[in-house]
Amino acid sequence: MRLLLVGLSFLLLVGCVPPSQNQLRMENDLEQMKRRLAQLEVQKMEVSQSEKAGGDTQQRQIAELMAGLDNLRVEFQSINGRIDDLGRDNRAVTDELQLIKDDMGLQLSSLSNRVVELEQQTSNQTAMVQPPQQAEQKQPAVQTAEQLYQNALELIRNQKKFAEGRKMLESFSKKYPEHDLYINALYWIGEAYYGEQKYEPAILQFQDVISKYPSNAKAPAAMLKQALAFNALGDGENARTTMQKLLEEYPDSPQATPAKNYLKKE
Repeated sequence: MRLLLVGLSFLLLVGCVPPSQNQLRMENDLEQMKRRLAQLEVQKMEVSQSEKAGGDTQQRQIAELMAGLDNLRVEFQSINGRIDDLGRDNRAVTDELQLIKDDMGLQLSSLSNRVVELEQQTSNQTAMVQPPQQAEQKQPAVQTAEQLYQNALELIRNQKKFAEGRKMLESFSKKYPEHDLYINALYWIGEAYYGEQKYEPAILQFQDVISKYPSNAKAPAAMLKQALAFNALGDGENARTTMQKLLEEYPDSPQATPAKNYLKKE
């Protein structure tokens, strides 16, 4: 009877777990166990009735009964282990789902907070916007030294906007007197004056480069262009003198060849 109660308790335990293929198989096993229990009970009664018969028959029946009980215990333990495994699997799945749920909850909360922040920022920006007639003009982006220099050179060399480019280079030379492109900027200021046909300021600008930076590569270039500015003013004597000085001081410079050609024409 105790084994029957154990089997019934086991049936109640199985009923608490959601139905599955594993549980259906275990229920079938349980039904078989119940049938075998009933058979064993019948055998036990037969043994009790035949106790007086004694002898080998009783011992054999008892041995069979004990063997059947042992097998039943083994099967019960196996099924119980399978139930425990199923419970652990269910708990693992439940824990994993809970982790996913918690993670999604955190993400949703974070996104909600971000939406609130963006809405507040939009609201604040809208409140700060002035009417069109009072709105400030957008400030131009700040240029780097190199950008300022290159933009000025583009205006002078390619677009022939000499005055505009010269003013940009003058601004560059004031802001960046220690920059590597400073001497080049001084030279191109002279070139811009020359392009504007302002030859006298150009001569003075080129002289500034020649006097202060005689060892720089721009010095012979400034000297050549200075001579051409003298020539444009109709001062042929100073033009020739400057060309001869160029050949004497910078005979190996690229400007020496045009200086020779100029003197040959004269």
